[in-house]
Amino acid sequence: MADVNRGNRPLSPHLSIYRPQLTSMTSILTRITGNALLISALLVVWWFLAASTSPEAFARADGVLTSFFGDIVMALSLLGLWYHTLAGVRHLIWDNAIGLDIETAEKMGYAVLGGSVVLTIITLIAI
Repeated sequence: MADVNRGNRPLSPHLSIYRPQLTSMTSILTRITGNALLISALLVVWWFLAASTSPEAFARADGVLTSFFGDIVMALSLLGLWYHTLAGVRHLIWDNAIGLDIETAEKMGYAVLGGSVVLTIITLIAI
């Protein structure tokens, strides 16, 4: 039997009425950091390949990676690495069906965000 009200119902939650949740935003950020880490890994591989190629190639790659721009990229990569690691640990916890209620999931989301910033600062200070 045909649904006569089909044209009147929304097909999915519209962005104007949907409130993004912390867990969905942290999940998206986990995917973004994973892709960004691939780019920074390619920069490190370029640095290693340049070191094995010639002194001129290494000087160029080292100049880029140790410049102000390179320092910012590597610091943000470190932040992404810590975030991605902590988010992965959170997902391992969720895989064991622990902390799936909304309150605990949000606390874990804030812990991942805060922990990644704190661990990045500690790592940068220790370097």
